[in-house]
Amino acid sequence: MGRILILSNFSGGLYDFRNETVQALLDEHEVFISLPDDVKTKELREEGAQIVKTPINRHGINPLEDIKIYLSYRRLMKELRPDLVLTYTIKPNIYGGFCARRQKIPYLVTVTGLGGAFQKNRLFVELIVRMYRAALKKADCVFFQNAENRDIFRKYRIAGRADRLVSGSGVNLQKHPCEPYPQTEETHFLYVGRVMRAKGILEYIKAARKLHSDKVFFDILGACDEDYQEMLDELEKQGIIRQLGFQTQVHPYLAQASAIVVASYHEGMSNVLQEASATGRPVIATDISGCRETFEEGVTGFGFPPGNAEALIRTLERFLALSYEERRRMGLAARAKMEREFDRRLVTAAYVEQVHGILS
Repeated sequence: MGRILILSNFSGGLYDFRNETVQALLDEHEVFISLPDDVKTKELREEGAQIVKTPINRHGINPLEDIKIYLSYRRLMKELRPDLVLTYTIKPNIYGGFCARRQKIPYLVTVTGLGGAFQKNRLFVELIVRMYRAALKKADCVFFQNAENRDIFRKYRIAGRADRLVSGSGVNLQKHPCEPYPQTEETHFLYVGRVMRAKGILEYIKAARKLHSDKVFFDILGACDEDYQEMLDELEKQGIIRQLGFQTQVHPYLAQASAIVVASYHEGMSNVLQEASATGRPVIATDISGCRETFEEGVTGFGFPPGNAEALIRTLERFLALSYEERRRMGLAARAKMEREFDRRLVTAAYVEQVHGILS
C-alpha cells in the first residue's frame, strides 16, 4: 500500500469527473486529498479518502495568495511524505509540481485546460511558460485532455518525462444512461456551466433574445461567476430565459432538454458535452479543441465559431428545423459515440496503469 496525495481546486469537479480514479486508488492505497471547499468532501470521506483543507482562489492572480498555496503544499508534503502526488487544474499543477519536484516525490500532472492563459499579453505568457516549465520538468507523466493543449505545451517546450493523451475525464455511462427523447412540441435549449463571458454566456443570451417564443425556451444551469446576475434576473422577468441555478445533480436537467448548448471560448475536454451526449441529447457547441472531439457535425450535433452570436443563432435555427425523429436519431448517435470513445473506465485505467508503473 502506498500513500497518495491528490491536489485539486474544487471537490465538486474531482468527485463528479474523477471519482472513479479516486475509488480505484483507494482500493490499493491510502489517499489524501487537498481541497479548498466542502461541496463533495462528505462523499469523498465516506469512500475512505482523508481530506485536507487548503484555501485556493481559483480565478485570481494574486502573488501573495499564490505564495500561500505553495507554502501550504510544501508543508503538507513534508508532513504526509506521500509516495506519489497527483495534481489537477492550473494552480495545483504549478505549485504542487514545484513542491513535489523540490522534495523529489514522483508526481502526475493533468492539464484540464489552459483557460485564456496563452491568449494574454506577451509578458504574462512568458511568466506562465516559465512557471509551467519549472513545475512540470520532473513530472513522471503529464496527462492532456486534448491534442491542441499538448501541442501548445510542446511549442513552448513545456514537458515532463512523458505525456499521455486521454479522452478528457471520460463519462460514467451508468450514471448518465441514455434517456428517451422528450415527446413535446416545445424545444428547450440548456446552457450548463459557470455563467461567465469565457463560457459564451453573452452569445447564448443574444440568441435567447432573438429566438425565444412560447415554444422555444432557453434555460441556464450553473452559478453566476461574473457580474451578470442583475441582467439575468431582468431577462428572467421578461420571460427570455429561465435560471436553474447551481445543481449537484445535472442528469435530470439533461434528460429534460432538447439540446445542450456549450458556447465556450476554450475547453480542456467538455464534461458537459460528454454527459449530454451520453444522455442521448444532441449538442450545439463551439468548434474548438476540447469541444469538437466530442461531437460529429450533423450527426450528433452542430458546431459554430466561438464568440459569434450570429453564427450561434443560425445554428440554433438549423436545429429548430429538424423533425422530432431527426433529433432523436442525433441523440442516439451521440450516445453511441460516447460508448465507443469516451467511456470513463478507459480513462481510469490509464491513470491506474501509470500509478502502478511508478509505485511498483
